[in-house]
Amino acid sequence: MLSIAERHKYILDKLHKNGFIKVSDIAHELDVTPVTVRKDLKSLEEKKLLYRTHGSASPVNPHTADIDLQEKEKMSISEKKLIAKAACSLIEPNDSIIIASGSTAHTFAQELNPQDSLTVVSASLKTSMLLNNNPNIELIQLGGIVRKNSFSVVGDFASRLFEDLTCSKLFLGVDGIDIENGITNSNIEESVLNKRMMKAALRTIILSDSSKFGRRGFGKICNLDQIDMIITDSGIPKHMADTIEEMGIELIIVGENGSR
Repeated sequence: MLSIAERHKYILDKLHKNGFIKVSDIAHELDVTPVTVRKDLKSLEEKKLLYRTHGSASPVNPHTADIDLQEKEKMSISEKKLIAKAACSLIEPNDSIIIASGSTAHTFAQELNPQDSLTVVSASLKTSMLLNNNPNIELIQLGGIVRKNSFSVVGDFASRLFEDLTCSKLFLGVDGIDIENGITNSNIEESVLNKRMMKAALRTIILSDSSKFGRRGFGKICNLDQIDMIITDSGIPKHMADTIEEMGIELIIVGENGSR
């Protein structure tokens, strides 16, 4: 039987490799009781080496905060540009799309340069100001309550428009992608609007850098199996990439060596 120190090393090595562990899996692999594993996790959490959740553990606190857009724009800049370029390749002639709010969605808008007519429904005032200068884009700006820290609109006025619209694709930036908890946003009003967007779109495409995997926002948008595609960077944990593909969700991973 392994010593406490050996169990702790095994747990941390497994967590570093997979980005996520379950109590039941570790108990089975080490041939110990779940109670023993929970005690080990508690000890490691007290040393700030991991973060415990129900029946599992992750390297960092999985719960996200509602960060100001200007701060988000300073994070993962190169990854977001690669994701945005991959998303642009999905645009078709005379397409109609929805672009949700967020820094990755705005980066996508910065890369957009359609050669044919494109209709864009935008939740972000900043994105709309950018796209309005493009002669090939017909822009529909959502109305509603303006969230100061995201420069985007929310509320019933914004949601009602989607009762009368059908678009081919929704490009959605999120704050959390979790196997068990699904797709989440740190603001509940935005998550409600995102749900309405999904109903109005034929396909939902998640634009997310790899730091969002294993994280959870306050407002749930949907279960993971309700989306069609995820575009992310090569930092995505392997176990999450494998699970997503096993679920039948199309996964595009971008990196310096091209896309997969």
